[in-house]
Amino acid sequence: MVIALIGLLSGVLIMGTTRLLRDRPVTAEEIFWKITDTTRRTALLGNRDVRLSFDAKNRVFVAGDDAQAQRFPFAPQNEVAFDFLAPKSAPGSTSAMLVGGQLVETQTLPFVTFYGDGTCSPFRVQLKGKDTQRILEIDPWTCAPVLEAKTDS
Repeated sequence: MVIALIGLLSGVLIMGTTRLLRDRPVTAEEIFWKITDTTRRTALLGNRDVRLSFDAKNRVFVAGDDAQAQRFPFAPQNEVAFDFLAPKSAPGSTSAMLVGGQLVETQTLPFVTFYGDGTCSPFRVQLKGKDTQRILEIDPWTCAPVLEAKTDS
């Protein structure tokens, strides 16, 4: 009887925890990484190049060409602007301006390409929100985030 009661309480606890985690809002970064993974998988399985672009007016990602295009809505919980940026090169070579106290890069890419061998064109992603601004650098070999080196201060 005691074991059955413990099993019942464990089941209720696990179900409640799962429900709490499932109900949390999805972030803009999570949406971007899911779309990136899907686009890369499409390129790999089709052994073809797949372009990924962002339609800011309709707030949708478009993967593919005119003949075969997948559309992914970009609707994070809060209003976030999204841009593809060129990879970081020589210091001081990027074009940026200060907007509302945040440094915003102004040279954007119209699309990025995922190749049939699992790699992608080198690029960065800029997410700008009311409260946050973040730039993610993407590794062209793995299409995953570049790990930032820890600096000792």
